[in-house]
Amino acid sequence: MEKFRLNKMISHNTRYSRREADELIKKGLVKIDGKVVTDLSTQVTFDDKVNVDGKNLYEKEGYTVLVYNKPKGELVSKKDDRGRKTIYDTLPSKYAHFLSVGRLDYASEGLLMLCDSPKVVSALMHGDLERVYYVKINGEITPPMEDAMRNGLHAEDARRGGHSASTIYSMDFAPFVNYRIIKNRPNFSTIKVTIKEGKNRELRRFFGYFDAEVVDLKRVSYGIVDLGMLKLGKTRYLETNEYKALRDYIKYMEEESESR
Repeated sequence: MEKFRLNKMISHNTRYSRREADELIKKGLVKIDGKVVTDLSTQVTFDDKVNVDGKNLYEKEGYTVLVYNKPKGELVSKKDDRGRKTIYDTLPSKYAHFLSVGRLDYASEGLLMLCDSPKVVSALMHGDLERVYYVKINGEITPPMEDAMRNGLHAEDARRGGHSASTIYSMDFAPFVNYRIIKNRPNFSTIKVTIKEGKNRELRRFFGYFDAEVVDLKRVSYGIVDLGMLKLGKTRYLETNEYKALRDYIKYMEEESESR
């Protein structure tokens, strides 16, 4: 059974952020199998009886998946120490314990899935589902860029496009699954790309390696789910056929894991 760090387990199943969960652990308000735990590195499974401030955590048998069309200017985080707006400030409070499937950075928009099952989130994040984006860069799409899209790229210095506080220096970029140049101009160009990975600011770093800044980035699909006509800042639940496709995919992932 998959193990989770204790603060992650608490954050995924309550309204507490991971930092708030750490504080609860430090204060002795968290118990595992009836014993107080203060070690922040503790890992648990749903077989463990976790109690937070007098309330037990339970694994849900079912799960709910929410699709959100995230606007620019929102962090995919429960709290921000700089006071910036997060997706949880916009979403109704009943979704406070939902976990995002991957992230979109502060300046990006588009499809973001959230779910109340850590197992489902983990399966979606660690699978090879295709992600489709529309990307606008300041500059033109050059032959070296296209070559890297087709064949992949190792960047010794992949800092441009990353967050200023990021410790990631180099990065390997897998070949894009697909790409289509929509507009190619000296000032601004637009391209539709499909990738299977979701590394830290991957597309911003990719184009940044070629000294091109991503000025707009929008995710329009993630595996089985398309953004469709969902308006900016609005949400919807998965439809019946999407839930069926998701269950089939998770079953496939479990069978693949067992066969290894």
